[in-house]
Amino acid sequence: MLTAKKIIETFLKGRNYQFIMANFSETPLMEITLRRYESPHNLNQRDTLKKICLALGLLQPGDSRDIIVDILYVLEKAKKDHKEMSATEIKDELLEIRKVNGFSLNGTADSNIRRQIKRLRDVYLVEKVRNNYRIFEFMDLKEIFSDKIKRIMLAAILKRNTEYFEYYSENYEEKLEEMINETN
Repeated sequence: MLTAKKIIETFLKGRNYQFIMANFSETPLMEITLRRYESPHNLNQRDTLKKICLALGLLQPGDSRDIIVDILYVLEKAKKDHKEMSATEIKDELLEIRKVNGFSLNGTADSNIRRQIKRLRDVYLVEKVRNNYRIFEFMDLKEIFSDKIKRIMLAAILKRNTEYFEYYSENYEEKLEEMINETN
């Protein structure tokens, strides 16, 4: 039986490999984290938005710094009136919401709010229009998930990952098996 260690030793045996990372970056062009939770039931609007943020990897499980949920909540409320909001308006609105509900004011610095808005923009939930922000084209979140996240982001990520697996199979699996056979 071949072990991973045996395969690697066989592959590298008698060879001097230099791993050159020219024109290669480990910074992803696009990324998304998807999590599966129990079916939604008896959730208020904020808790539902929190589950959406958790499910999309915008919020970590157990994280008390959930300012991103309130940013999304504020923009969802503004969507009903087709209102675009500046980062300052978003901050003022979410500070009021957090005070009324007795939530911590941690994470409400201007720089953090802009960073969280950027994260929402990265997954197409929010877009910037002339220094203001809004839910992407005032669409329903369900439509955004279906049209932008699933159809564009996920498809692009899966396509590129498939290319890497195919590249590996075409270029290395046969060669690795040949080298193992040569040593036997």
